Amino acid sequence: MNKTVAFNTLGCKLNFAESSQIYSFFKEKGFKLVPFSQNADFYVINTCTVTSNANKKSRNAIQRAISKNNNAIIIVTGCYTQTGMEELKKIDGIDYIFGANDKEEIKKIIDHALKFDSPVIKTTEHNEMKTFFPAVSQDDRTRTFLKIQDGCDYFCSYCTIPYARGRSRNMSIKNVLQKIEEEVEKGTKEIILTGVNIGDFGKSTSENFYNLLKAIVKQNKIPRLRIGSLEPDLLNEDIIKLVADSEIIMPHFHIPLQSGDNELLKIMNRKYTTEIFKNRIDNIRKHLTDAFIGIDLIVGMNGETDEIFQRSYDFIKSIDISYIHYFQYSERKNTPALNFTPKISSQIKNERAKLINQLCKEKNKRFLEKNIGKTQKVLFESKKKNDIIFGFTENYIRVSAPFKPDLINKIITVRLTGFDFDNDCMNSELL
Repeated sequence: MNKTVAFNTLGCKLNFAESSQIYSFFKEKGFKLVPFSQNADFYVINTCTVTSNANKKSRNAIQRAISKNNNAIIIVTGCYTQTGMEELKKIDGIDYIFGANDKEEIKKIIDHALKFDSPVIKTTEHNEMKTFFPAVSQDDRTRTFLKIQDGCDYFCSYCTIPYARGRSRNMSIKNVLQKIEEEVEKGTKEIILTGVNIGDFGKSTSENFYNLLKAIVKQNKIPRLRIGSLEPDLLNEDIIKLVADSEIIMPHFHIPLQSGDNELLKIMNRKYTTEIFKNRIDNIRKHLTDAFIGIDLIVGMNGETDEIFQRSYDFIKSIDISYIHYFQYSERKNTPALNFTPKISSQIKNERAKLINQLCKEKNKRFLEKNIGKTQKVLFESKKKNDIIFGFTENYIRVSAPFKPDLINKIITVRLTGFDFDNDCMNSELL
C-alpha cells in the first residue's frame, strides 16, 4: 500500500501522548510515518488553544498541510476544535474535524478513506465528553508519558480548557498498573503521569490520586515515576511524604501558581491562596531538600495592576523554587477574564516577563549550584551531540557525559562536577 501519514502536534505533553496513540491506528493499517514537511497521504494536526498564538500556530499548520498536497486527507483534532469549531469550518481543505476526545473515531475514518476516495467532513460539537481516551507516548526511547486523566472541573476565569476537554475523568488504577507493566516490558525505565488535572484523578472511578501513587509503589515495576503538573490544593502532605519515602517516585514537582497575589488569584478563580502555596513549598523542602520545584506563572493578565504584579514578584522571590515556567496572558473568547480591568499593554507585559525571566535564571542557578559535588542517579537518553550523551537526574537536572552506547537507557550513578555552558546543562563524572 505504501500510504504515508504526517503529524504536527502543538501544546502540552498530553497532546503528544494522544498523537502517539493516533499514530498507532495508522501503523496498524501499514502506514509509514513521514516528517510534516514532506508530502503525505494523510496529515494529522493536533491543535492547542491555550493562547491566541496557539490558535494561530494551529491554523498555520493546517494551511501548510493543505498547500503541501491538495489530494491529502487533512484531519484536525485537539483542544482548538472544541473552542474554535466555526473558525475551522471556514478553512477550505480540512476533511475531518474531531473534538479533543473523539480519537477512536479516526479508526473509522482511516478505513473509510482507504475504501473510498471522497471524504465527508465529520465534525463534533461541544459535549460533556464523558468517555476517556487512553494514550501513551515515548520520548527518546527512555521516558514514557502516560495519560491517566482528562478534562477539568476548575473553570479558571482565563482558561478555555474545560470547554475544550470536558469534565474530569480518568483511567482506573487497575488499568494504569496494567499500562505501566506493558511499558516496562518494552524496556521503559521512566514514566511521567500526565493529564489536564491529574490531582483530580479518581472522580470517574471513585478512586484518588494518592491511592494511585501507593498502588504504583506497591507494584514496584517501573524504576522511575514522575508526577506531572499537580494543582497546589490537591498536593497534600500525604503525597509529599509518599514521594519522600519512595525510591520510585522522583523528587520532582510541577505546581501551577499563576499569580503570587491573593487578590488576582481570587479573580482567576483559583482554589488556593499564597499562604497555602507557600505551605506546599515549605513541606516539600522539609521532606525533600534537593527536590526540583517548578511553577507556572501568567504575566500581564487583565486586572494585574502594578501593585498586584509587585506583590506577586515579591512572593515568588521569597519562596524556595527551582524554575519558573511563565507565559504572557492571552485573551480567550467566552472567558470571564475578558471583562477584567485594567487591560495590560504588550509593552508592560514584555517588561514584566523580562523581570520574571531574570528571577527564573537566579532561582535556577541557585538550585543547580547547590547540587554541584553531589552524587546523583541519571537515566541517560539516546540523544547525543558531538560525542556527548545527555540524561536527567532524579531531581530533574539535565547532565552531560562522554558518549558511550552502553549508557543509553541505563540508570547510572554520577557526581555533578559543574556547569556545561555549551550544552546548557551540568557536567558529570561517572562513578
